[in-house]
Amino acid sequence: MNVCQLPDALLLLSSQCPHCPVVLAGLTELIKRGEIGRLEVVNLECHPQAAQALGVRGVPWLRLGPFELSGARGGAEIALWAARAQAAASPDGYADAFHDLLKQADLEQVRRLIQADPARLASLLPIVANPEASLNVKLGVGVLFEDYAGHAALRAVVDDLGKLTGDDDARVRADAAHLLSLTQSDAARPWLRAALRDANAEVREIAAESLQSLGEST
Repeated sequence: MNVCQLPDALLLLSSQCPHCPVVLAGLTELIKRGEIGRLEVVNLECHPQAAQALGVRGVPWLRLGPFELSGARGGAEIALWAARAQAAASPDGYADAFHDLLKQADLEQVRRLIQADPARLASLLPIVANPEASLNVKLGVGVLFEDYAGHAALRAVVDDLGKLTGDDDARVRADAAHLLSLTQSDAARPWLRAALRDANAEVREIAAESLQSLGEST
């Protein structure tokens, strides 16, 4: 692979930090294996302004491709995030990363990444389609979709959400019916009308509420 396609890494550390050597060792191994393109290491004891510029309050702190990670990380986890950073070059390459960041309650980082490219909203769809996703992850997805209510990036996934109203799991169908209302798109109406005939009462109720929010009485 061309080196320019590999993610770069920036690590902020301190000689007093017990976890920093482990993170540094993991990144060094990735350099040796040719899995990251460049590694920059900053000792904050010598250059505290680096932390101030980035708003960093603790170490180790790592920027790996588009992702920011803090705290203790083992070599396997760092390698996983390096792979995710490399996959982020593709349109759907953020799905697993968004899931884990939301699971870690890092909603703001996901929000920043989507603000940088609203098309990345589509990477949240696999979470919507996962009935076993945890409650905090599902809530985070809902907040992010609400951020883009009526936005072109959300309207672009109307059909993808619509297809989820036919999922085998009623929880997925219910979530999709609710999120379709946030698209504020007429294209959502046929999917929601069909959901009015769903076998599950909750799905039918949510579909009716979503249609009402789109200005259609049921």
